[in-house]
Amino acid sequence: MIATYFNALMVILGSLLGLIVKNKLKASYQEVVFTSSGLITLVIGISMAMQTGSYLILLFSVVIGGFIGYALRIEEGVLALGSWMERRLSKGKGSAESARNFALGFLNASLLFCSGAMTVVGSIQAGTVGDYQLILVKSIMDGCMAIIFSSIYGIGVMASALFILLYQGFFTLAGGFIAPVLGDAGITELAAVGGVLLMMIGFSLLDVRKSKAGNFMPAMVIAPLLALLAPHLTGILSSLGL
Repeated sequence: MIATYFNALMVILGSLLGLIVKNKLKASYQEVVFTSSGLITLVIGISMAMQTGSYLILLFSVVIGGFIGYALRIEEGVLALGSWMERRLSKGKGSAESARNFALGFLNASLLFCSGAMTVVGSIQAGTVGDYQLILVKSIMDGCMAIIFSSIYGIGVMASALFILLYQGFFTLAGGFIAPVLGDAGITELAAVGGVLLMMIGFSLLDVRKSKAGNFMPAMVIAPLLALLAPHLTGILSSLGL
């Protein structure tokens, strides 16, 4: 768990630096930050999504996961949690806009920091063989992105450190069991779906299209399951001559 603690610490430090930059950033330069971070997030998302081994798995994962997420209203729940956290921290003195920015920062930063293969693979390596290298590299990258995201959304980005502790901590502690179950294909498809979610965030930052990326989070569970089932389905179809 040492690497996970370090990752959370880097996000906190990056968020603090971003808040300092935000307070000193002229309003005329905020568009530069939004455009730059949107483009970089989009590039990261595309590169992750392109690693998929099957575009059909990617498509069905996003569609099925989206249906489930919208039915459960996941993004609304996460935003409500973020707003509650902001009210607790501000003791009810914050505005509705600050609460929404806090919630969006918490949601988008959590998706950014925990959607890639580096998160899963690095955490499993740290928990099973004590190899921290991948997570340490990811920690530096997350700290840098935290500077940019917190300059946009504010202190809510810092709260994503809690999600990192829970999410990466889970894969670190249960890595020995999860790794053989997911397999390389499952981890690849999980990361590819994460890339699609990052593309949604990137388009939102660029004001191209606003999407409720949080509602598509179940796709990150559906993708590894479809990857596991794909060989069996192919075998059944082949036996039927299809």
